[in-house]
Amino acid sequence: MLIYNGVVHPMDAPVIPAGYVALEGKTIRAVGPMAECPPPGPGDLDARGGHIVPGFVDAHCHLGMFGDGIGFEADDGNEATDPCTPQLRAVDGVNIQDRCFAEARAAGVTTVLTGPGSANPIAGQSAVLKTSGRWVDEAVVKAPAAMKFALGENPKTVYNERKETPITRMATAALIRENLAKALEYQDKCDKADGDPETDAPDLDVKLEALAPVVRREVPAHFHAHRADDIATAVRIGREFGLDYVIVHGTEGHLLSPLLVQEGVGVITGPCLGDRSKPELVNMTLENPALLARAGVKVAICTDHPETPIQYLPLCAAMAVRGGMDEEEALAAITRNAAELAGVERRVGTLTPGKDADVVVTDGHPLDWRSRVTAVFLEGARVDGKNFV
Repeated sequence: MLIYNGVVHPMDAPVIPAGYVALEGKTIRAVGPMAECPPPGPGDLDARGGHIVPGFVDAHCHLGMFGDGIGFEADDGNEATDPCTPQLRAVDGVNIQDRCFAEARAAGVTTVLTGPGSANPIAGQSAVLKTSGRWVDEAVVKAPAAMKFALGENPKTVYNERKETPITRMATAALIRENLAKALEYQDKCDKADGDPETDAPDLDVKLEALAPVVRREVPAHFHAHRADDIATAVRIGREFGLDYVIVHGTEGHLLSPLLVQEGVGVITGPCLGDRSKPELVNMTLENPALLARAGVKVAICTDHPETPIQYLPLCAAMAVRGGMDEEEALAAITRNAAELAGVERRVGTLTPGKDADVVVTDGHPLDWRSRVTAVFLEGARVDGKNFV
């Protein structure tokens, strides 16, 4: 399959003003200028001067976890009965037949990191999925992809209403520390039992089994944090336990950009299309992604679907451009950077030969709100907005 005669955004190389992308099976075979383009065949796609970009990646959302327009019956994103639920797996909660998967595909969003919400200080395991599939297992790219932690108002509000701990930021951080420390101890006991046949292994603890890969740095921690002090707490905990971690939302991240650069911490910003619905969003600004990027922080942009419907991911990136972000950097924030912060950069995020053939064609610049998606390819197959593709 050949997609030709378009402005190609490889995202790992300079923009090609007139170029092509060749697909072979489920992968990208070649990318280059039109001067090197093989002769098109009858089944190939003329981009007609439009733009050819990698499939968009939403690095933080709850797609399939909260059913669209249904209510409690399809609300599977928060087990708000226990503040520590690391054993929960997104793959057991995602309804891949939710119509929002079709809307994602139609908008060019081909990969998402989805998972539990932020009611609990330790919420559970996220998964990276492609947005096409008949059942969730065939859509999985990586699971677990991250362990979700939450700081700030959300856990406070949920457990204050239940009259249970944690109702303060101190208790939220203490609960996270306690369970990470238990996971380290559990891992140490497992290691000793593996190395000494006479040492008994600890009794199975499914919570600590889920947290052990986090303290081993095999699964990254994603910290929900808006306010600057909550972001600093995430950094503090990350340092204490030597975690591989990312800040999610980072609404006041620009106030701490020197610290984030020093620590090498990426930020998945957003959602930007919403109101200041709670006090910790008081400093929400469209300039945040631009300020972070200029400071040297790796930035992705997310929808936090359903907070912002997932089909508006490119519009969220466009709003970051309005806030001062470089256009190609904003496009990277929903392709290359998003894939890197989701831990799936070896497969998606750039138009690199050998990577998955996830390609989007638009009739204008992909961040121009007037542009339309004219074709979407997911692992080499042309898909549309219908279900069961």
